[in-house]
Order: sequence, then structure tokens, then C-alpha cells
Amino acid sequence: MIVCRSDAEIDRMQAANQLVADVLAALEAAVAPGVTTEDLDRLAERLVREGGAVPAFKGYRGYPATLCASINEEVVHGIPSKTRVLKAGDIVSLDIGVKVGGYYGDSAVTVPVGVVPESTVRLLQVTRQSLDRAIAQVKVGGRLSDIGHAVQAWVEAHGFSVVREFVGHGIGEKLHEEPQIPNYGEPGRGPKLAAGMVLAIEPMVAMGQPETKVLRDGWTAVTRDGSLAAHFEHTVALTAAGPRVLTARPKTPAASAHA
Repeated sequence: MIVCRSDAEIDRMQAANQLVADVLAALEAAVAPGVTTEDLDRLAERLVREGGAVPAFKGYRGYPATLCASINEEVVHGIPSKTRVLKAGDIVSLDIGVKVGGYYGDSAVTVPVGVVPESTVRLLQVTRQSLDRAIAQVKVGGRLSDIGHAVQAWVEAHGFSVVREFVGHGIGEKLHEEPQIPNYGEPGRGPKLAAGMVLAIEPMVAMGQPETKVLRDGWTAVTRDGSLAAHFEHTVALTAAGPRVLTARPKTPAASAHA
């Protein structure tokens, strides 16, 4: 069942999602060569708890950390570790969720570590732009598949691949609610979009082929061909006036450093 929330509920969800946005901004600023993903996880948990929230991922189905930190060919669910040291030229996806006042927030961003090649910059830009295009489809009377179609059309037009094994989702009083939101498909299909829906939209894009596999840790998903992958996510509420991006930041640092 897809839950449609009142304006008052969406206002309450804003607190969780704004904290997620603030924590991600701090994590992004902390990304640098020599930093470990465990360093980032510690910072994330401290900021979440100082913000009066609890980490949404820690303990979820046994996941051991506050943050998902996925490097290079890792698509999603990379487990932070003191042995994973960021190097110049890497990219790292930072995905975090929190719970505040009974509601969840969730967002992700992929950032370059120091200077990265122009081809990597393009991957990040196209993935982020595909999220923007998906959000533009969040409008009353549209169809759920319009969202994924917008992602797929933009990504494939630029020569990249959409990861299909992982999808976006509804969010609210649970971290994962209906509906599931694939990042591909034909437009005009699936449930009608209605005011009050709150959706975590999260394109995952590979530079090479879209197939993935999960490593022996049971969590980390990587591209089968070892190509780079990027992941961006916003939590978006559909209002009568259009999409309201609950995890928006006043300014998002551009992933523009390149060789």
C-alpha cells in the first residue's frame, strides 16, 4: 500500500531529511586523500546523534554501520572500514539515513576524491542530472514509471548504463515503503502519482555494463565488469504545487575537479 501523507506530516519529515542533508554536506567536505571510510562513518554517527536522531541503517537487517561508503566500482552498501583509505582519483558514494520524531530521511551523493579524470566528472554529472530529471516527473497525475524512464533516457543518451538490481522506494514511518521505484522502464505505467506521496529517488549508474554482484560480506554491491559507478539520491514529497525536495541543500558542492 502506498501511503499519502498530509502537509503536516511532510513538514515533520522535513526535520529528518534536513539533518540528512546537513550531515552529507559535512561528510562531503571531509572527503580527502588519506581519509578512511571508517573516519567518515564515525563523523556521520556523531553528527546524526548530535542532531537528535538515530542512524537508520545501523542494525537494519544486520548492517553494521551508520554510513554506506561505496568506492569506485562499488555501487551501493559499501561497509566503512579502517582499511579503506581514500586516494586521489577515487570517487566515493555516501549514503545515509536517519530517524527523527518517528519519520525517516534518506539521501546519497557521489563525490570525487581530489582530482579525477574528465570521464569520471561526466559520470557524476550525468547521474546527478538524471536525478534532477526524475524529480521533474514527480507531479500529480503522472505515472510512477515516468520517473525511471526519465533516468534511463538521460543516462543511456550519454553512453552510461542504469543499474537494475537496486531501486528507489517510498519512505516515511519506515525506511523502505511502497512503491519500489526502478530507474528504467517505459513511461505511462504503474500507479498514478498523487499528492502526499514521499519517494526516495536514487539513480545508480555504471560507466560500463549495468550488471552487479554482491561481495562475500553480504552487502557491498559492485559492477561485474569493474567499471565505476555513481549514486545520487533525494527524498522528494509530492505536493499539489509539485515536487518538494526534502533533502535539498542551499548549495551543493559541484563534482567538477578534473584532470
